[in-house]
Amino acid sequence: MIKKILVANRGEIAVRIIRTAKKMDILTVAVYSETDRDSLHITLADESFCIGEAELSETYLNIPRIIEAATNTHCDAVHPGYGFLAENPAFVDACDQAGLVFIGPDKRSMHVMGNKIESREFVVKTGVPVTAGITGTKETLIKRARTLGFPVLLKAAAGGGGKGMKIVYAENELEEAIEATSRQAKSYFADETVYIEKFIEEPRHIEVQILGDHSGNVIHLFERECSIQRRYQKIIEESPSPTLSGEVRTRICEAAVKIGKEIGYSSAGTIEFLVDRDLNFYFLEMNTRIQVEHPVTEMVTGIDIVEEQILIASGKKLRIRQKEICQHGHAIECRIYAEDPMNSFLPSPGKMTLYVEPESEGIRIDTGISGKTEIMSLFDPMISKLIVWGETREVATARMKEALEGYHIHGIKTNLSYLKQLLKSREFTSNAISTRFCDLHTEQLISAIASGKENIPKYIPVIGFLLYTLNGINSGLPGNKSLWETIGYWRDLMRPVVLVDGTEHHLTLMKYDDVKGVVEFLGRNYEAGAWIRDDHKAGFEIDGRKYSLVLSEDGDGNTHLNCDGHIFTMKRLDHLVESHLQVDFEHMVTGKDYVTSPMPGKVIKINVSEGESVKKGSVLLIIEAMKMENSILSPVKGIVDKINVSVNDRVEVSNPLIHLIEES
Repeated sequence: MIKKILVANRGEIAVRIIRTAKKMDILTVAVYSETDRDSLHITLADESFCIGEAELSETYLNIPRIIEAATNTHCDAVHPGYGFLAENPAFVDACDQAGLVFIGPDKRSMHVMGNKIESREFVVKTGVPVTAGITGTKETLIKRARTLGFPVLLKAAAGGGGKGMKIVYAENELEEAIEATSRQAKSYFADETVYIEKFIEEPRHIEVQILGDHSGNVIHLFERECSIQRRYQKIIEESPSPTLSGEVRTRICEAAVKIGKEIGYSSAGTIEFLVDRDLNFYFLEMNTRIQVEHPVTEMVTGIDIVEEQILIASGKKLRIRQKEICQHGHAIECRIYAEDPMNSFLPSPGKMTLYVEPESEGIRIDTGISGKTEIMSLFDPMISKLIVWGETREVATARMKEALEGYHIHGIKTNLSYLKQLLKSREFTSNAISTRFCDLHTEQLISAIASGKENIPKYIPVIGFLLYTLNGINSGLPGNKSLWETIGYWRDLMRPVVLVDGTEHHLTLMKYDDVKGVVEFLGRNYEAGAWIRDDHKAGFEIDGRKYSLVLSEDGDGNTHLNCDGHIFTMKRLDHLVESHLQVDFEHMVTGKDYVTSPMPGKVIKINVSEGESVKKGSVLLIIEAMKMENSILSPVKGIVDKINVSVNDRVEVSNPLIHLIEES
């Protein structure tokens, strides 16, 4: 039996593995880069080992360094989690040569199923349906793509996690798309091979969890519905699928087991399928690792998949028979991302000012953080996974809505509001979804979010924020006395000015006593008073009605305020914050003649040269941040005067990347 595991990963999956190992009385060693020095997985592990500074190639993708960490700490096994080296046959080889047990499948399964072209060819021989596809050189792909009929789906052969995937709707877009996908494939997977398959319109994405042992036994743990995605990244998963009939469920699970047996699979793995409108299913790919969304399967089957992985890697036979497994109730998972849905889901790294998790029945949270922290641009933007269970899909959906309302993250943009609006949509509640859900409905979801915020009476957050600032903290008042006791000491407080999301609002304190005051706002008088305040909550009354807010403060005098599920950024303009005296370099260099990055990241391509003429909207360069490529466009028609960066340079938001000379 395995006694000590090195967890070759970070974040929530590292924490997830460590928790199960502890349950099994197995020691764990965490690896970390310097940027992860304060991470939760290090705290929870029995030991930790630093493997480098920051770059992934020098840390979490550095096979010799990770093997060194495992041998130096006397581990007998390595768990790769997902991503990074989880599906790298060379890593399996390195573990074998070092005498370490790799907690995953053998390298043959990984090699065949890890390459989408080879896996398709293998599955065709099993008789399981696959979509039509084309392989070959770029010239072959361009020449033969029209035989499939557009649109087609372009994929990285060694890809996974939605990286390097693109729908191409017209033949004249194909060559550029192949080049971009090939570049991404080489960057993410060290293999630039791409291929094309027929795109199925509005399909469902259904995957089946399997377990196999070294004795040839393979079982399934039923299916998950993963159809709601943006940029081919799943954001909501559920089990069981609300789409499949009982008969189709049986056939698709049997097909997955058949593939697992044919390949001789021995670990936890996932067979992914596309399902069309008529419930015909087609093999998509196999992931030879633990999946991000595995918790929904655990919630409905009661089986700890990581525990089964460890037992299988220890040489144990499967201890569960197929007939003993059933789906009980319904589970839903929402992925919480650091991204801005209101701005094309742009990654949003940065420092949190508040992190509060929901607490109620039927909730599980898998995360790699324990409180407010900084989200790095170097890594995937996922903050956590929120999983709920209920007796039915309706109950689970209601619990998820409640849990999302109790999840508070301030200081960075997140997709919390988007998830809440999505779960309210008629399409989700009626299961009228597909992998194109976000493409089809994001605009209306964003509009509903904006309308919901706009419809909140402005006096509620503004007066609530004013009361918050006037009750002892950051108010400039002596001691902990309230405004009503000390207002005479600072007459300027009689006419406070509040900045709300960039708009100024002027208020007047008409009268006051020890408990309440009267505030004039937008031509109306409100009787107001505070009644509760703790670290991040404020309760108050306006005209006899009670309200509550969730608040946090940053170092620049801003307060982030959650009111009825929407976040407002507030500031007292009649207070002087020390940092306001500093020169803001960003605002000095981000006029039309300078181009900067919208987020920290790495330059991976420069499309222009000094002296070159560019049109407004031309792609000047490409910044990679949080595993996404972001095209930086020219804000004007002009001439490239100066390029201040090179490929592979890391840049911050304030860095002037390119200087332009605007032309009329």
